[in-house]
Amino acid sequence: MIRHVVMFRWSADVGAEHIAALSAALDELAGTIPMIRSYRHGVDCGLNEGNFDYVVVGDFATVDHYIAYRDHPAHQAFIQKFIVGNVESRSAVQYAID
Repeated sequence: MIRHVVMFRWSADVGAEHIAALSAALDELAGTIPMIRSYRHGVDCGLNEGNFDYVVVGDFATVDHYIAYRDHPAHQAFIQKFIVGNVESRSAVQYAID
């Protein structure tokens, strides 16, 4: 199984409405792309200074399923609508899990 973790630090002008819409869109995305085995996301709790603002964690049965998700038109549309132009920094990793 492949786990995909992506973290975002939002630009200064990104507000609560954008985050709420983004969260709802991620919930829809999970039901739209069949390769997603598990999908979790949320706002940082603010427990430690310097953390990223938001995280998305997705699990995929195979590398091919992750690639299909990564390139899926619905995922690409989500990125264009909610991520591009709204992110100060991004960090991601994909790793194998049992």
